[in-house]
Amino acid sequence: MHRENQTTVTEFLLLGFPAIHNFKILLFLVFLLLYIFTLAGNVLIIALVSTSHQLQTPMYFFLSHLSLSDILQTTDIVPNMLYVIMAEGAIISFAGCIAQYFLFGTSGGAECLLLTVMSYDRYLAICHPLRYFAFMDLKFCCQMVFWSWFLAFMAATSMVILLCSFQFCNPNVIDHFFCDLDPLLEHFCSERFIVDTVIFFLGISFFIFPFTFIVVTYVCISLTILRIKSITGRQKAFSTCSSHLAVVFTYYGTLIAKYVIPSKGQSLTVMKINSLLYTVVIPLFNPIIYTLRNKEIQAALWKCISIRIQTYFSSMR
Repeated sequence: MHRENQTTVTEFLLLGFPAIHNFKILLFLVFLLLYIFTLAGNVLIIALVSTSHQLQTPMYFFLSHLSLSDILQTTDIVPNMLYVIMAEGAIISFAGCIAQYFLFGTSGGAECLLLTVMSYDRYLAICHPLRYFAFMDLKFCCQMVFWSWFLAFMAATSMVILLCSFQFCNPNVIDHFFCDLDPLLEHFCSERFIVDTVIFFLGISFFIFPFTFIVVTYVCISLTILRIKSITGRQKAFSTCSSHLAVVFTYYGTLIAKYVIPSKGQSLTVMKINSLLYTVVIPLFNPIIYTLRNKEIQAALWKCISIRIQTYFSSMR
């Protein structure tokens, strides 16, 4: 079925949060602060992993790339969202909208795969500690990171090519704060069977399979931890994966609320709140979890601070 008005869309109007324009300054300041803290936290993790010898392990190597995906995702969404809030709606070109979705899809897909790789890393470290370093060498870690980014890039590219090959129709108004897939598909004039089929297979590849794999690995990890006789040993084993587990449940919980639970009957406000969780809150939540719950990162941070303080006072003499 084709819509009556099939004028080709060359730009979109992002409405943002029209129901709360009276609080736009407060919203702007809150999201700006969240963005600054998100950048600072994730850049700090990347810097610590890159410079601290005690963090030169596979887990923290994967964590640094997870922080990179968070930086890309939040930078892709938040600056333009801040402009939309202050302007009470803003025009974005079709090319700009597609580019925003492409970067969002690439960073989001990479995050799903990186969380999966990190769960495998924890599985080997706890369930097969004697073979851990034989498997998790530098070459293997680099390959896993490369394929995570490459597959996410190819998946986002295939969706962009598919979207650009079909026609979008007026009205060109998107009641959202960024170019997410669902609002874009509402403006489709063409038959959606091919698009829905591709989305289905990508959902299995980047959501169902990774989440199932993570659940299975943590079931194995839990069974291994329960067989440890020492209470101290159990606590130490669980502490090595508790931060990652918290991130997994938070990230996939919001994705389930956004993409798995049927959106029919949900208000636009609820959908926007879900989108805010995984585009604004979670990229900030990840470094908070890893810095507050991870003693090795805390130790590396305090060591870095003490070295800077000593350098400062020695230069003052």
